Amino acid sequence: MKIIETNLRQGFVKVVPDSPDDLWHLYNVVYKGDEVYAYSSRAIKSDTEASRPKSGERVSAFMGVKVESVAWDKFLGKLRVHGIIIHAPDIIPSGAHHTISVGLNQPVTIVKQNWQKHQLDRLTSASETEKPLLIIAIDDEGFGIAETKQYGIEIKVEERTKLPGKHEAEKRENATNEFYKRALSSLRQLWSPNHNSIVIVGVGFIKSDFATYVRDNAADMAKSVVDVKSINNGGVAGIHEALRSGVLLKAAHKMRVLEETEVMEEVMKRLGKGENNVTYGLAEVEKAVQVGAVEKLILADTELRDSEDEQRLQLERIMREVEQRAGIVTVVSTEHEAGSKLLALGGIAALLRFPLYRE
Repeated sequence: MKIIETNLRQGFVKVVPDSPDDLWHLYNVVYKGDEVYAYSSRAIKSDTEASRPKSGERVSAFMGVKVESVAWDKFLGKLRVHGIIIHAPDIIPSGAHHTISVGLNQPVTIVKQNWQKHQLDRLTSASETEKPLLIIAIDDEGFGIAETKQYGIEIKVEERTKLPGKHEAEKRENATNEFYKRALSSLRQLWSPNHNSIVIVGVGFIKSDFATYVRDNAADMAKSVVDVKSINNGGVAGIHEALRSGVLLKAAHKMRVLEETEVMEEVMKRLGKGENNVTYGLAEVEKAVQVGAVEKLILADTELRDSEDEQRLQLERIMREVEQRAGIVTVVSTEHEAGSKLLALGGIAALLRFPLYRE
């Protein structure tokens, strides 16, 4: 994300999204009631004047809309901002509905009556380049490869296999080599474009043997392997286990998805032990905020993005109060497992500085 200009007195920030993650961040920053300005195209329906385009012809122009809804399509790499036209050339009717489709490398200006700290922090964080991490989880039943995103993880490849038993040593060795060869080929296809760091996780000797295979057969790619860790599963289950267990922290200590997973694991651990230094649900969290007990506030992104105005203002007031008391606010993406766990708790939770006892 490139932040081109920030003018909070006039209420606007101009940015250029340059990665799919950036569109996700904008999806969580643009709210109903905001104004969004960007170049867009629109079909003209009227040809009453000779100088105007013919009916049905599309014209491209700098336009602004008062936002009514926002949709993010991670597969097409588009952010669609729908609203009422408030700025456009004369040939385009003001007051009509229009959708601005924001793509990569397209400047867009967002205007708000009040910019919240968490919104500005999100844009600032997105402007600090974060290289994705490739994770391969492997065992003798298959492998899975995922790429980290700022909104979660994206499973790229999954393959199941059945290797011959240990009593068929020669067959097993040949089959294992073929298995490693396929895994290496899949990993190389994902690694080649950007040479991202790689973490190999898996069960027992399989993951270590595969790491050796990579070193012996792909010396260039082996330089990108930053860690090899043991877990209890391979495949997609192993990838999720690696995120939960924290074994990836050495490779990517500051990655957003890992931070979100780590804080939710702490919430679940305290709840599992029945401790009183954790709480969840809007009413209970607000009580904790009022007495200055909240050390970390954890909020699902959908709670901010999809709430009605009154509840969103309430949530933003809670966030401000936590920050004023030197607390930390973490907005968790619902695009990965940590967000799903938070939604099951009502979309909001808090780690507390001191225990609170319910009556």
